[in-house]
Amino acid sequence: LETGRRRVSMEGDPDLKFLLQGGELLKVRSTSWKKPRYLRLLEDCKTMWRESQKTFKTNETFSLEDIAEVRRGRQSEGLKKYTEEQAEGCCFSIMFKGRRKNLDFIANSEEEAKQWVNNRTIICISSLHYKLFSWIFTCLMKADKNKDDKLTQSEVKDFFRLINIDIDDNYAEMLFKECDKSKSGYLDGKEIEHFYELLTHREEINVIYGTYAKTAGFMSPENLVEFLMTEQRELATLADAHRIIDKYEPDENVKEKKLLSKDGFVMYLHQPEALVLNPEHKDVYQDMSQPLSHYFISSSHNTYLMEDQLKGPSSTEAYVRALMKGCRCVELDCWDGSDDEPVIYHGYTLTSKILFKDVIRAIKEYAFKTSDYPVILSLENHCSVAQQEVMAQHMSSILGSALITSPLGDSMPTNLPSPEELKGKILIKGKRLNKLEASFASEPAAADDADVTEEEESNGENEQEEEKRKVRMKKNKLKLAKALSDMVVYCKSVHFRSFEDAKNNQSFYEISSFKEGDAIKLAEESANAYIRYNVDKLSRIYPAGSRTDSSNYNPVPLWNTGCQIVALNFQTACTDMDVNQGRFLVNGKSGYVLKPAYMRDSATEFDPITLTRGDWLKHKLLHVMVISAQQLPKVNQKKSSIVDPLVKVQVFGVPADAAEKETHPIENNGTVLFFCSQHQHATSVVGFNPGWNENFQFDVYVPDLALVRFVVEDYDFMSENEFIGQYTLPFNSLKMGYRHVPLLSRNGDLLPSAGLFLHIMVLDAE
Repeated sequence: LETGRRRVSMEGDPDLKFLLQGGELLKVRSTSWKKPRYLRLLEDCKTMWRESQKTFKTNETFSLEDIAEVRRGRQSEGLKKYTEEQAEGCCFSIMFKGRRKNLDFIANSEEEAKQWVNNRTIICISSLHYKLFSWIFTCLMKADKNKDDKLTQSEVKDFFRLINIDIDDNYAEMLFKECDKSKSGYLDGKEIEHFYELLTHREEINVIYGTYAKTAGFMSPENLVEFLMTEQRELATLADAHRIIDKYEPDENVKEKKLLSKDGFVMYLHQPEALVLNPEHKDVYQDMSQPLSHYFISSSHNTYLMEDQLKGPSSTEAYVRALMKGCRCVELDCWDGSDDEPVIYHGYTLTSKILFKDVIRAIKEYAFKTSDYPVILSLENHCSVAQQEVMAQHMSSILGSALITSPLGDSMPTNLPSPEELKGKILIKGKRLNKLEASFASEPAAADDADVTEEEESNGENEQEEEKRKVRMKKNKLKLAKALSDMVVYCKSVHFRSFEDAKNNQSFYEISSFKEGDAIKLAEESANAYIRYNVDKLSRIYPAGSRTDSSNYNPVPLWNTGCQIVALNFQTACTDMDVNQGRFLVNGKSGYVLKPAYMRDSATEFDPITLTRGDWLKHKLLHVMVISAQQLPKVNQKKSSIVDPLVKVQVFGVPADAAEKETHPIENNGTVLFFCSQHQHATSVVGFNPGWNENFQFDVYVPDLALVRFVVEDYDFMSENEFIGQYTLPFNSLKMGYRHVPLLSRNGDLLPSAGLFLHIMVLDAE
């Protein structure tokens, strides 16, 4: 198996050696529960092993690919609560993707903690070269039960199961004999490499490469330019071709001749610049100098919750995860706490409580790690005046100069500032005692109303309970602390009455929140009026109170009417969150996406439902050929379980564009062909590169608002299909030609090695 080890290309690396050797750490669970645990990397260079001293419990492992971040210092809730400040330099936390709980450790020294935190092996584990080979290499290692670096025929059968292949015994024997050149009864060295090549053989790549490899069996720069221009519809030059050859050709002899081999061609097709997402859209490419109301803004609802809305845990980690995903508007439900310290939780429920100041510290730390553009803190304030003063003090002292406390410039603005002007800044959304104009008055203006009613979101009540809540709100009008009121500058919360009232009375800096059902009703019945309203004012949409399980709603109809802050439950993996992440995948994952020009015009006639003629109508034909998939993971970890994959192609957008088509399922994950020299004929073996070669066509009338989602499911004729992976991106960010599509897990994390191979064409409809 040394071939596989060399492919991983990490031998001799000091960081890798450190992980393989490992070390003893102190695991922290509480003030009294701090126990030694030995942590090290296993020989597969992918799995971390953690010693457990529990009786009858096996030692625990986790994959490096499951790690979201290794965080130095006392930054997790557990380490802050259960360790002393002097241990800061020795502490670190392993944070996982999805809902898995983090691991908190104390190292023996600050130097050792640095080695764990700054380890390049962990940081680089998701690099392309590693992904291409590590999955199959890991499975080869697992199949080699006696660790003798050889594979017997029995171990080969186990290997097939591990890589999701159901294979007939006769076929397995035939493949084994084809590779066992030494007739030894086992495979080793070059035989395992040959075995790997047979499994990863992709006929579709051979056909494409063969069509353009016209120079002694290789691609010349001229051949490559022809491929890029003809198939990929790219404006390519010879300089581009030379750059690709220099960068991706693995054979130095071939590179010296300025040629591209098939291996180099495959490597290039897997690079980010050649994937389905337009690489020019990965960084910030849109105009960021327009008013905030001209952008869709990635937004979270009840951000503090990790699970459901009634009894689940609250955590600062939920804010960290949302911000790291590019979320730019987070919610804080604030209530009086003990010891004069405000807390955050879902009021009148059994959800746990966290300190307001801890949340502000987490926001300060992580607000601008993924995006430099402004973060909005949506406050739902239920605190007494005294604790509101504490809130204001915490935000001022912790956020410092990042907090916007007065309008930009020396005079009263006439519209909202831009994301560019607000880079690195934090805005507060909440109630305000007076109008913004008072900030520029020579004498202090009287408050509009010293008593304010916070717009309280319902907690899943029925109609009778909701009426009681409204009565309670009227009786319990809050006094608003001036210090907190003055921090509300560009996002003053006001009640929405009607579009006509808003036109006459609502200022540009005043924002209304809409319950999901009310917003959808307006989007269906008054779409154009809603779009015009959202040109210069911000709208925030939040899920219905009945969604106590933290389920989500479809954000697309609200985006179609220009709503900017469409808040979703980020902790819930679902199609709606996939679409949300797809919307904000582009523009540098900044959390801000510029609305089309016709949705930034207060006189627009655009209506997503009626679709009258206008600049928005750009009828396109989308042609998608689903060719194959690669290295799909199991959805059921049972030894005998094999997926029967199918692919769905979905279009989201205006109602006329919404569509879905799917391939037929491939039984037992597909078929791979290889040539058996022993019997001089091609043999069909069930493999892990299932192929469909199915064509679909979609009509897309408003491409600016459309998103395309590719979904792979495990077909089940008895029950609902099981999710395998998906990828969503804006229609206008699709690249044409032969493209690999990466696949994301339910939690939005990249599935190593797994992907789709498609051919995409976008044409103007006649």
